[in-house]
This record gives sequence, C-alpha cells and structure tokens, in this order.
Amino acid sequence: MDITELKPAGLFHYFNEICQIPRPSKHEEKILAYLVDFAKKHNLEYKQDKIGNVVILKPATPGYENRQTTILQSHVDMVCEKNNDVEHDFFKDPIVTLVEGDWLKAKGTTLGADNGIGVATQLAILADNSLEHGPIEALFTVDEETGLTGAFELADNMLSGSILINLDSEDEGELFIGCSGGIDSVAEFTYKTVEVPQGYFFFKVDIKGLKGGHSGGDIHLGLGNANKILNRFLHLLNKKYDLYLCEVNGGNLRNAIAREAIAICAVPEKFKHDVRADLNIFAAEIENELGAIEPNMKFILESEAPHKLAIDKITMDKLIKTIYAVPHGVQAMSLDMPGLVETSTNLASIKMKPEHVIRIETSQRSSILSSRDDIANTVRAAFELGGARVSHGDGYPGWKPNPHSAIVEATAESYKRLFNKDAEIKAIHAGLECGLFLDKYPHLDMVSFGPTMRGVHSPDERLQISTVELFWDHLVDVLKHIPATK
Repeated sequence: MDITELKPAGLFHYFNEICQIPRPSKHEEKILAYLVDFAKKHNLEYKQDKIGNVVILKPATPGYENRQTTILQSHVDMVCEKNNDVEHDFFKDPIVTLVEGDWLKAKGTTLGADNGIGVATQLAILADNSLEHGPIEALFTVDEETGLTGAFELADNMLSGSILINLDSEDEGELFIGCSGGIDSVAEFTYKTVEVPQGYFFFKVDIKGLKGGHSGGDIHLGLGNANKILNRFLHLLNKKYDLYLCEVNGGNLRNAIAREAIAICAVPEKFKHDVRADLNIFAAEIENELGAIEPNMKFILESEAPHKLAIDKITMDKLIKTIYAVPHGVQAMSLDMPGLVETSTNLASIKMKPEHVIRIETSQRSSILSSRDDIANTVRAAFELGGARVSHGDGYPGWKPNPHSAIVEATAESYKRLFNKDAEIKAIHAGLECGLFLDKYPHLDMVSFGPTMRGVHSPDERLQISTVELFWDHLVDVLKHIPATK
C-alpha cells in the first residue's frame, strides 16, 4: 500500500510531502521555506522569528470566534539515523516509506514521524476549511532534537494563545501533562599516540544490531547500550593481554541509546585465537543478559590491517575504566507517579576527534531539578577522576503537571465521549518543549498527545497507522470544544 492511500488522507498527504524534504536538526531551511510557501498558498498570515520558528495563523470558523486561541505545536527537525549498510544522505535524499501491516516505517533509516506527524497534522488542519474551531496559531519550532534551540530562542511576540497542544507524544490514548528536564554532559580525553610493536594481531570488534531508541521514552526498557557493551569487552581484554587501542567509536546522538560501536585493537600475535574465544564467551554472557530484549544483537571480530599508531597506554586504561564506571540507564523511579522514570542518564556517543581528542557525550534527565543536577555531577565526577575535561550544556526545565488544567479536562472528556473509555493521564520522562514555553508564557495551559510510535531515534522507528485516525479524530473534536474566552 502507498502512503497516500492511508487515512486520514489529508494528514498522510502532508506527511508524504514532508518525507521528500530533508530536515536534519540545525539544517531545516528547506522545510521552513516549505511552511512559508504553504502559508502564502493558503492565504494565511504567518510570522517567523530570527532563529527560524514559524507561526501560521488561522482565523476561527464562523460561530467559534469567542473560543480561546489554541496553539498547535510540533518541531520540524528529525533525528537522522540509519543502519550502516544503508546508503542515504539525509541532506538531500527523501525518506523512503513502506507499509508493513499496521505500521509505517522507513527503509533502513529513521522515519521522521517524530515529529513530522505533528507537522503534517497541523498542515492538514490549516488546509481543511470544513473543520470547526476557534482561532489557531500553528507553531513549528526548529532544532528540538539536538538542543531545543527553537523553544529556547522563541521570540516573545510570536504567540498570543492561552492553550497549547503539543503534538510530540508517542502513545495514543495517553495524555501527557508533565515532562522531565534535562542537561548534557560532555567529557573529552586528550591522548598521545604510541607505536604498536611488531608481532601484534590487529582486529576490529563490532557490536551491532541493537534496537537503540529514545534516551527518555525508552530508557526504562533495559535496552543494551553498544558503548557500554563494547567497553566491557575492552575492559576484559585490557586485564588479560597487552592491549593496544587504535580506534574507538560508538553511538551518535545525545538523545539516542547507542545501537552500534566499534573498536580497532591489537594484542600479541600468539593470543589471536584466545581473543576470538573470549568474544564468543562474552557474547554468550551478554546474550544471556539481554537476549530477550535484544534478539538481533551481533558480535563480530574481524582481522584488520596493521595500524602504526595507538592511544597511549595510560589514557587507554583511564578511558576504559572511566567508561566502565560512568552510569547508564534508570537511576530512580518517581515516588509521586508509579511507573514513571524520575531520573536517568544516557552514555550516548564516543567519538575520536582531531587533535588527539576522544569526545564522550552523555545526557541526564529528571523530573526533579536537584536530582537532574545530582546525576550530572555524578557523571562529571567519574569523568574527572579519569582525567577528562567535562562541560555541561545549559539544560532545560521540566514541565510540572497542573492538576487543575482546563485543557487536560476538556481533552480527557473528548476522548471519553468519542471512544467510550478513559484516556490515561501521565507525565513523560522524555523532554518536551513545553517547559521552555511555560518559562516564556507562564499563563499557558498545556497538554500533549499523539499517535503511537515505537523505536523513535532509531532506524526501527515506526508509526502505528490505525492510531493516527484515532489521534486525528480526537484532536479535531478537542478543537471543536475549546473553552470560550473568559
């Protein structure tokens, strides 16, 4: 089935158009130009701030002029991840979609439904003059995935609405009324190079096939982290042999759990068969630990051509021990909302950079500000003990739930009316832009909901087709029943 045959037709029409437009984080020029053209084509007023955020305004339909102005919000950028065996240039190639049963996926890449499905929903509402609603401000923000830059730098005069509906959630039937805050912690090791002696066996260890996923929404699933798994094997080799480490790279984005990692190493030639046996035993142990959640995990060891240089031994030893010590995963569960992750940390990426630098990116999240800072300081202390230089990003605030929210109540009533069952009201461990909007516009009453997605931030990202129409019907009904101005 072709994507344009899916329902709701208008929504999937625009999602298909969006899939043709490259939109990596910090490189959203083409999708922003598309939005401006859309506004002009439909004779809708629009404005754009310095950072690139776009707001498109649509007047109320007749009879709804007295309703509160509603802000519909999504972000235009997407996480750009692909499998290593896939040829794809995210700066120029369209996303190739395919339908598998009830799921919409992409061929070997992220789909971009996070948050392209929100963007498409806004466009479909703006283009459909048969819908009944009050005044709408459709806000499209930039660079959510790598820095929340659009929300941080949103101009003060962009919005006038009193209600904001965020369209960046991933579970149909769940209404989100709060989210965690977060901060990034970056460590850099500086190393010298040493020559590898003669008579050494060079090999590449490749950990791949892990699911990856969102470092907020999926952190509680116990997924494998390729960086931690690879380092665990390097730690084993470093204890047993005269190990040289020539290269190490793993993971990619700070908000994605590492799916793949590689290292190029050398040990004395006489141990080449022992190393292969070690990997077989190690793989069996990890499969015993994680096989139920990571059934496609692979451990590959291949011979490599000799490398002249390696990381100096002192730095290698500190690097391996430090990565072993740095925590990853859930650190605390919420005592206020059962089942909600309160605090977590993600060891996201390890990259060798120019000037003999190894850069390690991590991210910490918590619904409690002091706990966010505490886990960031824990990570910092481990890296500093290992001799690394550590820096933190600016961080972003959480969104504290409002138990007296009128829009949450209206959204819950709509769901019950449409589907004869209660929506679940939750907070989310992932970060949303809502906390930053609330900082700039403290009067906002907010809720977040969306269709069901799985595997976001990874090439396994998929959208459950049947939930999109439920989400659409729900949103359209909510807009029809927005409270009147007071």
